[in-house]
Amino acid sequence: MEKIIVLRFSAMGDVAMVASVLKEFAAQNPAVEIIMVSRAAFKPFFNEIKNLTFHTIQPKNTHKGLLGLFKLFKELQKYKPAAIADLHDNLRSRVISACFRFTGIKIKRIDKGRAEKKALTRSVNKIFKPLRQTVERYADVFCELGYPIELTHKLNRKPQLLPANAEYLFRNPLQKKIGISPFAQHIYKVYPLKKMEKVIALLSASGHELFIFGGGKSEQAIAENWAKHNANTHNLIGNFSLTEELAIISNLDLMLSMDSSGMHMASLAGVPVVSVWGPTHPYAGFLGYGQSINNCVQVDHPMRPNSIYGNKPCMCGVESCMDMIAPQSIVNKIKENLNG
Repeated sequence: MEKIIVLRFSAMGDVAMVASVLKEFAAQNPAVEIIMVSRAAFKPFFNEIKNLTFHTIQPKNTHKGLLGLFKLFKELQKYKPAAIADLHDNLRSRVISACFRFTGIKIKRIDKGRAEKKALTRSVNKIFKPLRQTVERYADVFCELGYPIELTHKLNRKPQLLPANAEYLFRNPLQKKIGISPFAQHIYKVYPLKKMEKVIALLSASGHELFIFGGGKSEQAIAENWAKHNANTHNLIGNFSLTEELAIISNLDLMLSMDSSGMHMASLAGVPVVSVWGPTHPYAGFLGYGQSINNCVQVDHPMRPNSIYGNKPCMCGVESCMDMIAPQSIVNKIKENLNG
């Protein structure tokens, strides 16, 4: 089998999007073996993909610095790849790619469309139009290498076996199961927590079973407090592994998420998502794979978007674009999906 090395080291949501693309790639190119190079924490995203070998990069120790990257190159050389797909385009991936280029291996790198994204987010002479989706930019790299792939942009739902300690959460088949991923790496992408608490209260009062995902110790404490004060609400943060979380997500009816990894994990599991957007915008190309822009909850404002990654505060004025979104509007969009 021909082997192709795929480089994408971070961030969590981006790597999950790569997994969605590689699912399609593996199905359409069964004679190609994929060597996926990423961080160990993200391996569960690729467990269901045939003809894929996961190779871990350890940038903080084994593969740190130029010598470490050269060591990674020597490790990857043993696969005798036919081509390298650089889906990251950062310093590390460029070093690895350069090493392979010197050996005569074909290299292709993602076009991130930086100039278009700058035009979309600038405040003066903004060019407000949908850009090429990131998953399509990933697919472009494989096509340029000579491996055809056509993305379906459809959710492929296959509920997985639930972890034994989560089975009791799904004992009532009549209740709709809604995942909630209320946190994000950048605070500006997070819907105000007081308003999210109101959303949870409204959904809980409607009798739905709610599951809160994603976060560290501080987020875990917030989620546990919400679970304590709302019926049928469960905190999953800190209680399950990523593999187990993906299995649980695959059994949900719907996910409510920020523009964050929660959206991309649900997409990977084939679950529809109602997503909430602030300074970022789905036009930048980061909408979850197979998700509908009609399920994006956001406000129209001439200053939106002003950020691609959500690392910049809203510029909409006294009231941020996130604050302008009423909790009831999110609940209404969820009900519309559940009843549709």
